[in-house]
Amino acid sequence: MNPTIDLLKSHRSIRKFTNRQVDDQTLTAIIAAAQCAATSHFVQAYTVLRVRDMIKRQAIAELAGPQVWVARAPVFLVFCADLNRLEAACGMQSTVMEKGWAEQFVTATVDAALLAQNVLIAAESMGMGGVYIGGIRNDPQTVCDLLEIPDQAYPVFGMCLGWPAHDPPPKPRLPVDAVLFTDRYPRQHDTDMLAAYDRTTNHYFLNRSSNLKDETWTHQMAELMGRVIRPHMKAFLEKKGFFLK
Repeated sequence: MNPTIDLLKSHRSIRKFTNRQVDDQTLTAIIAAAQCAATSHFVQAYTVLRVRDMIKRQAIAELAGPQVWVARAPVFLVFCADLNRLEAACGMQSTVMEKGWAEQFVTATVDAALLAQNVLIAAESMGMGGVYIGGIRNDPQTVCDLLEIPDQAYPVFGMCLGWPAHDPPPKPRLPVDAVLFTDRYPRQHDTDMLAAYDRTTNHYFLNRSSNLKDETWTHQMAELMGRVIRPHMKAFLEKKGFFLK
C-alpha cells in the first residue's frame, strides 16, 4: 500500500545479530525520532538506559530467561516508566507532586511503550532489527539495583537492537475482523475465526526455519492465561511508589 505500512507489516523479532556496531550518532537519531511519539499531557514520563557494561548485561540476560541475545546484541536498552523528572519539574515550580496514583502508573507505562515502539520502527526503517525483552520483569528489583533505577521509576521491558544475522518470517497476526468492531464490544468472540487462525498459526510453527513445533495460538494462550505469571509485580510496583491509590 505504501512503504510505511509495508515496513510495519514486515516486523519480526530478531535475536541473532551481526558484529556490525550501532554508532552513537545513529542511536541518538533513533531516540530523537522516537520521542515524537504521542505522550499523555506532554509528560514524557520515560527514561531509556543503554546498558554497555557486559557484567550487567550478562546478569540481565540470565535473569530474563536466560536470553543470550541480551548479552550479544550490539545495543541493549531498558525502557523505564519514570515520574522523577516530573517531580523535579514540580519542585522548580514550588509544587508538591501527588504520588502513588494508578493513573500516573498507566500514563508512564503507556508513554514508555509508545516511545519504545517508535524506537523499533525507526531502527527497522534503517535496516536494523530487534526484540523486546519482557523477561527483565522476572526480577525487576535486581534490574533496578544493577542500573540504579530509583523509586517512582520502574523497568517496563528491555530491547535488543542491531543488524540482523537471520531473516525469520513475520508471525501471522489475528484477522482484523477479530479485533476491530463498530460502536460496541462483541457479544461473543467468533470461535470459528479463532479455529481458522489456529490452523494458520499451526502451519507457521510447523514450517518456520527454527524452533519447529506442533502448536496453535489458542493452545498457547490457554497455557499462558491458565497460570500465574510474575506474581511479585504488584508488591514490587508498590515498593517503587506506584499503584498505591
